[in-house]
Amino acid sequence: MNLHSSFPALRSVSLACSLALGAAAVVHAAPDAKLLAAAEKAQPAVIESLKEMVLIESGSLNVDGLLKMADAVEARLKSAGFKVERRKATAGAGADIVIGTLKGTGKRRIMLQGHMDTVYAAGILNSQPYKVDGNRIYGPGIADDKGGLAVMMASLKILADAGWRDYDTLTVLMNPDEEVGSVGSGELIAAMADQHDTVLSFEPTAAKSVAKGESLLLGAAGIAQATLEVKGRASHAGAAPELGRNALYELSYQLLQTRDVAKDIPGVALNWTVARATGPINQITEKAQALGDIRITQPGAEKKLEAALQAKLASGKLVPDTETTLKVEVGRPAFVAGEKGRALAEKARAIYKEIDRELALTPMTGGGTDAGYAGRSGKATVVESFGLAGFGYHARDEYIEVDSIVPRLYLVTRLLTEIGKQ
Repeated sequence: MNLHSSFPALRSVSLACSLALGAAAVVHAAPDAKLLAAAEKAQPAVIESLKEMVLIESGSLNVDGLLKMADAVEARLKSAGFKVERRKATAGAGADIVIGTLKGTGKRRIMLQGHMDTVYAAGILNSQPYKVDGNRIYGPGIADDKGGLAVMMASLKILADAGWRDYDTLTVLMNPDEEVGSVGSGELIAAMADQHDTVLSFEPTAAKSVAKGESLLLGAAGIAQATLEVKGRASHAGAAPELGRNALYELSYQLLQTRDVAKDIPGVALNWTVARATGPINQITEKAQALGDIRITQPGAEKKLEAALQAKLASGKLVPDTETTLKVEVGRPAFVAGEKGRALAEKARAIYKEIDRELALTPMTGGGTDAGYAGRSGKATVVESFGLAGFGYHARDEYIEVDSIVPRLYLVTRLLTEIGKQ
């Protein structure tokens, strides 16, 4: 029986209650008018900052460009009152890590992180210049991660100008080698994050042409590398090929034999991506090597993969008297936000609703992030992707969306003030 159709009065009351509840469901807190006005006022300065940084070519191996980037961000941090130090990365090209610190009057220790390097080679501005086209601004590295740096520094300036000091320590870390695995800065990121309560990481969020809305990231794959090496026996390819043991043939066989092993192991993926062999064309190949890209979304999954690969290699070979060895090396760890990270991201969603915008929470992505180092021990609460909306990173015509600047500034400044109250 349909109760509402039998009792019109009851149906009316119920409908009224439903409408009232529905209206209450969409009511949310009003925005902080001062912070929103400050974010709107700061947009031109953010765009100018973006232009300045994009015009500095700062590929991961471009030490001169990275030092210029370090100069630029150091100047902006000092203008916001930060004490700034620079440390050399312990490996890689050896560019500077920039660390800014500021003491406050509150209780929370907060760290913001982003990276100064890009994937692009020197001279990229000749073919992919800085340009403005409507709601998009183009330039190599503008989204990944110079947009994140611009948001970070502008947010800190807004809060400094407002006299906000509701924190014990506010730390900024900008590294020069994220795009090559943070080989010289990852351990420092992990160590410094462990000294803080909260870490916000400023990688970009996807543009509207790619995703329905902006988001924050709650998980990212760890990265490892598999190296498969085969040793055979050289011989004359024309006069005595039967005396050789072709390492290239054996490598090909083992690649095909192991290509689907990861599919049966939760939390890990393997793709063989590089293969090479040595020796002249008229010689049976003596040595061959392949490299595999491993993505890890569950702790320890890479160990299970290595064991399964070893078992598969031991199960048989194509070319007798060849020797195959496997090595798995773990680089950047996986990032999983955890319960506290998810709670902080939900707070960020509520803040976005104050300005009538939706914020998605992405549970996992296959790309690596330094949030993995920051969250490695689980001591700090870590959330990723506070940078600008954009796309084309690691490709051609990278861009950011201008209409994401004010919302992101508002999100970061409001969230920092909320964190300070905890």
